[in-house]
Amino acid sequence: MASIEFVTVEAADPTAAERFYTTAFGLGDEVRSRASETPTTGFRGFTLSLVVSQPATVDGLVGAAVDAGATTLKPAAKSLWGYGGVVRAPDGTICTVASSTKKNTGPDTRRIDELVLQLGVADVAASKRFYVDRGFAVEKSYGSRYVMFAAPSSPVKLALYRRRGLAKVAGVSPDGTGSHRLALGSDAGPFTDPDGFAWEPPSR
Repeated sequence: MASIEFVTVEAADPTAAERFYTTAFGLGDEVRSRASETPTTGFRGFTLSLVVSQPATVDGLVGAAVDAGATTLKPAAKSLWGYGGVVRAPDGTICTVASSTKKNTGPDTRRIDELVLQLGVADVAASKRFYVDRGFAVEKSYGSRYVMFAAPSSPVKLALYRRRGLAKVAGVSPDGTGSHRLALGSDAGPFTDPDGFAWEPPSR
């Protein structure tokens, strides 16, 4: 079964970007950075979703991200599905932090239960077929709206979302041009998917 070992975000200052992900979220191994000045504007077509156990941990991680230089896109708050907030990292990556529960069972643990890379795609069904053909097994599928792939031993899970819907969740306009400024380190690569996301061997 295909897996994602890490994601690489491209930034003007990769040292600062790596320091942010390590300081704010403790993701020094799962999220890496490299230098790039490739032009990009608006929504870059993806989010990093941090899934945690309770609201206190959401608040702790969102607060740590803001302290480390992130800007708030959506303040942490209750919703129909749980509790969560959205921030934009200094390099421009949008990060969501969420819990499916609205009540705390203890203090903030700073523990991330799942790290999910959500890709905003033009055609969920077509992208689903593309990834299944490359060894990804479907865990959840909601028609043409959302797909989550199984990753029992992968540090990073993969999900597909309609681009406009993902932008709405993130609290930004779906418009954007240029590079995604993202590469995925995976044993499934190398290839570029239908929406232009680049997959690379982990050794690169």
